[in-house]
Amino acid sequence: MLNALHIENIAVIERADIQFTGGLNVLTGETGAGKSIVIDAIGAVLGERVSRELVRHGAEKGLVSAVFDPAGTESWLEENGIEAEDELIVQRNIGADGKSNCRVCGTPVTAAQLKELASYLVDIHGQNDGRQLMDERRHLDYLDRFGMTEAAQQAFQAEYACYRRLQRERKSLEMDEIEKERLSESLRYQIEELERAQLRIGEKDELQARRDLLRNGEKLTEALDEALALLYDGEENAAASVQNAVYYVDRAAGIAQDLEESAAAVRDVGFALADVSERLRDFRDGLDFSAEEYDRLEERLALLSRLERKYGRTEGELLLYLEQCREKLDNIQYAEERGAKLDKQLQEQKQRCRQCAQLLHQKREEAARKLETRMISELRALNMPSVRFAVDFSPVEKEPGFDVSGGDIVRFVMSANAGEELGRISRIASGGELSRIMLAMKNVFAEKDPVQTLIFDEIDTGVSGVAAQRVGEKLYTVSLGKQVLCVTHLPQIAAMADSHYQIDKEERNGRTYTRVQPLDHEGRCRELARLHGGDLLTETSLASAKEQLAAADRLKEGLRDR
Repeated sequence: MLNALHIENIAVIERADIQFTGGLNVLTGETGAGKSIVIDAIGAVLGERVSRELVRHGAEKGLVSAVFDPAGTESWLEENGIEAEDELIVQRNIGADGKSNCRVCGTPVTAAQLKELASYLVDIHGQNDGRQLMDERRHLDYLDRFGMTEAAQQAFQAEYACYRRLQRERKSLEMDEIEKERLSESLRYQIEELERAQLRIGEKDELQARRDLLRNGEKLTEALDEALALLYDGEENAAASVQNAVYYVDRAAGIAQDLEESAAAVRDVGFALADVSERLRDFRDGLDFSAEEYDRLEERLALLSRLERKYGRTEGELLLYLEQCREKLDNIQYAEERGAKLDKQLQEQKQRCRQCAQLLHQKREEAARKLETRMISELRALNMPSVRFAVDFSPVEKEPGFDVSGGDIVRFVMSANAGEELGRISRIASGGELSRIMLAMKNVFAEKDPVQTLIFDEIDTGVSGVAAQRVGEKLYTVSLGKQVLCVTHLPQIAAMADSHYQIDKEERNGRTYTRVQPLDHEGRCRELARLHGGDLLTETSLASAKEQLAAADRLKEGLRDR
């Protein structure tokens, strides 16, 4: 429930604080006084798109703050890491540049998060909803919402998604024979070229290392020969010197035992020199440099580089591309066989879709009969005694007999007057009838909707007289289970209010100011009299308004006792 609303520098409202109550809250005032601005402010604080034009001229920013009961929002709060105790405080600042920031219980959130939260808090029926009712593409959504067919829809859509995937796969196999031959030839050429190259991951690095070795073969051989001469092969080499040192250190160790460890260390040096000399000699003897090998290396590296440039891929990527080419060629060569297999799968999947669509249709048929009964009851209570309302089903005609929504085309049809045939709402319903149909649907849907606050912005469009009285009674009946906020011009509706707020505007120093004030009994009498007769208030019109309020109180008591 919406408990309080604070508006600051929004359009012509400089500042307003409204304390709402449970039951039916009515807002009245002259045309242009700012009634719908209050509704716009509620929409803004709940994540609707805003623009800088919403900010009062001359102000740096606008602010809307709303206080709700947190009941029903626990899962959203937990999911978004927000804590709320007794109150859920939602705030939105709107800058003069059109930028805004939002907070819930002091925690920054996005406008998208606010819109998600709004789905738990408020259902706003605006003046455009009646026109939406004439859009028959939305009728199926209304029926599914009423019938709560989500499980059957999800089951169908899972099968439908599989069907569409098979369709796309089957279509990918379709190409004309000339294109098929052209692509096959291209793939065969690429496969042959890459297979002939006998690619191997890491080969290029190995070849480059060997080539670098060959390029420096003469310098390498010369360096090894010099090293071997100094270590082992020369007349005065390191190995011979160490052997002489071993002889003399051993003699010394025979005299002084403390030199045994030093003698062993010198012997180890001799062994190490012999070992490294042997390894260097083996490496030197294994060197086999030839111009022919170098030419082969250069030729192979040139081939690898050319393939990499041509295909724009590295060694590993070329091997992967080769596999992809083989797979594509197989797909083309065996397309007929795979196509036949996919055709069979498509037929089987089509049948599964039709079965699920039929189950969904049955759910919708059950919901439609209930919706028809409820709507007729609601509309007759709204002064449409001869109304007939029906849900018309027709199948999806184009192959395969279903689409993403199932196998049904649904539209609402009605007859407002006795003796008239059922017809499309868009062609039959007047503005006042559209308003009542939407009110009836809102009331029917509200029974299954956990949202506790319903807002109606000028639900009375095209309604007057007894019909207006019935609309007021219906709004009050809805308000027995939900909080209802209603912007209206009709005294019949205003008289049914539990709380009545007057919105008026005045000019001061060349600026327009709008104020919102709750009305006591006397104020309500004056406002009802104004709604009936304008500014010409008389004792008779005031007495009539007082009598209307008294009659409304008696009527409300009777509705509560039902």
